[in-house]
Amino acid sequence: MYKELDQITKQLTGPGGPFEVHQIEIAGVPLRAYKGAPADMRQVWLSTAAYGDKPYLVFEDERSSFAETHATVATVARYLVDQLGVRPGDRVAIAMRNYPEWPIAYWATVSIGATVVGMNAWWTGPELSYALEDSQPKVIVADRERLERMADHPEAIAGRHLVAVRTDAPAVAATPWSELARGEADMPDVAIDPDSDACIFYTSGTTGKPKGAQLTHRGCTNNIMSMGFWNVAVPMAMEAAGRKAPADPDAPAVDPSFLVVTPLFHVTACNCVMHGATLSGAKLVLMYKWDALRALELIDGEKITTMSGVPVMSREIIAHPRFEEFDTSSLKALGGGGAAIQPDLVKKIDNRVGSARPGTGYGMTEACGVITMNSADFFVDKPHTAGPLLPCFEGRVVDEQGKDVPPGGAGELWVRGAQVIKGYLNRPEATAETITDGWLHTGDVTTIDEHGFVAIVDRAKDMVLRGGENVYCAEVEAAIFDHEAVAECTVFGVADDRLGEEVGAAVVVAEGKSIDADELRAFVRERIAGFKVPRYIWLRRELLPRNASGKFLKRELRETLDPADAC
Repeated sequence: MYKELDQITKQLTGPGGPFEVHQIEIAGVPLRAYKGAPADMRQVWLSTAAYGDKPYLVFEDERSSFAETHATVATVARYLVDQLGVRPGDRVAIAMRNYPEWPIAYWATVSIGATVVGMNAWWTGPELSYALEDSQPKVIVADRERLERMADHPEAIAGRHLVAVRTDAPAVAATPWSELARGEADMPDVAIDPDSDACIFYTSGTTGKPKGAQLTHRGCTNNIMSMGFWNVAVPMAMEAAGRKAPADPDAPAVDPSFLVVTPLFHVTACNCVMHGATLSGAKLVLMYKWDALRALELIDGEKITTMSGVPVMSREIIAHPRFEEFDTSSLKALGGGGAAIQPDLVKKIDNRVGSARPGTGYGMTEACGVITMNSADFFVDKPHTAGPLLPCFEGRVVDEQGKDVPPGGAGELWVRGAQVIKGYLNRPEATAETITDGWLHTGDVTTIDEHGFVAIVDRAKDMVLRGGENVYCAEVEAAIFDHEAVAECTVFGVADDRLGEEVGAAVVVAEGKSIDADELRAFVRERIAGFKVPRYIWLRRELLPRNASGKFLKRELRETLDPADAC
């Protein structure tokens, strides 16, 4: 079937193919791109008006069709332009749970050429303040909880238009969302540069300070095409190889429906779920928060066809003690990304849910979404891999000096293509460190096999991947070091069956000082989001091991410290 996949890929991406790839030049760099990709995200949204009365957004007992959502998006867009003075290039921050107002605000903003700033809803007040001061949005659209956190940082919201979502008593003066969505209005007519910023998503680095990744309209639309290519190529290749499963003649036709289980402020839910699902006319079912039982209820009741989250979510679904009580036969795809799907889970999904096939995507915020995809028979056959590079990417595997390693060898994956971000907002040095002549340094150590399938071996970046959330060690270390009783500390990942990794910290207590683990966690929780607070803390009096250059030997600590001995 790999030969067939190669043949289908050439057919689909060659001259005249629906996913034809050609070369463009941006800032003097030659890049692969899809010739037929929509010009911008405004075009993507406007094209979905044709879906009319088909259901689009579902949240609890609230439902709206494409037509109803288009009317609201146009009205909100008009208010942003006429009442709040938002122009192309201005920024609109969105800080809230996965309420229906999130995608409405998103589509309204990108459709007028403004830039969405996706604010992590788990951030503390200082973290929200930092991102607001860094991105300088003209408008902030936020729910009650986020407004309460912002209220303690008046300097970060001063001079900005605040819009309050789902609260009658906001903690700060704000225009109610109902004011923006009242009445009817036509969508403003604007021209959009494909290489302008569609959104800014914050992703931390080893320096610990969040960096605003600038995702362009071109990058986002090419990501949609990449996902579309894979979803077309796989069934074609399987059928050509004689592997197509026979259709159940008694199975009812089910319209596409996606369960949105991860936050929309992430590229996973926004670019890899919302974008493609919207363009295809699918229903988006939003959850207030993740709960496996509630997810099963929604899969059954809403006839969900696709659930794509972090791997632990799929594992909790199929392992739930009440799984058999629910009808999951509508599911066609189950899996996700944000962390590697363990090989055992690939097979369990394939066996447990008869109608669904396992799938995954490997990607990054810095690539506007997916870099590789793997699913169905290909994933079952190669469960340790993330699939081949998608057609708009060139790829290299390089050593520490940036030189290509021999075929099959391990090294850092670099990719280049139209999906690579423009750079990091206000961080030219970080941009230069991460992108070289258009090549994005992924920070992931990989191998590529004879079929072009990529396996993630390790991460070169210093971070913990906790249930799909990136926890950057330097940021956690900085929060721990704020405590006067801490002399030394280093943070690293501890293997966890449920979340993939948990945060661990080896802490040396300063001479003459004392502190217990719970006190330290409470101290750290005041400075960073709760998911970053170490679960495992080893309190020590002896200094941490280090190499000749003075760097702590994290690998040695990871291998020698027993989680059972942690506080």
